[in-house]
Amino acid sequence: MLNDHAKLMHAVLVSGEIIGRKKLQKMIYIAKKVAFPFHERFQFHFYGPYSEELTLRVEELCNMGFLNEVKEKKGGYFQYRYSLTEPGKEFLSLNEVEMPFLQDCLVDMNDQNARFLELVSTVLYFDNLPKEEVANKVFTLKASQRYTEVEIDEAYQYIESLKGKVQ
Repeated sequence: MLNDHAKLMHAVLVSGEIIGRKKLQKMIYIAKKVAFPFHERFQFHFYGPYSEELTLRVEELCNMGFLNEVKEKKGGYFQYRYSLTEPGKEFLSLNEVEMPFLQDCLVDMNDQNARFLELVSTVLYFDNLPKEEVANKVFTLKASQRYTEVEIDEAYQYIESLKGKVQ
């Protein structure tokens, strides 16, 4: 049971700190789609792929004292910061997680903004469709984000660069 919890803890550890619930969701989804063994199920939601399982797992880790969640007021909304606690690090030291190359990918993703990760995850969600149809889905489902063709091309390039880090 705690194997999937340990994988999530490892992801937060190698990322350093993840700022934003949406960003955390997108990073795990993208990592899963690129080749890492995360098992949470995702559905398409308002901000792209979303996993209720992941939300519950984060909540459980916070309740167990393994994950630190700091809620900050930022302008007109709240933002959440996630980091591993000392007990979380101790737990991980006793429960090794083998995911080579995960750190390179997550650190790279963590440097991206949440808007771009939302686009990348949306492109990956529809990866069974031709690029033109994916673009149409993005323009329709994400109209309020006003993504451009150039940004969609950048998302495809970014996905390839992440896949290149895994091989």
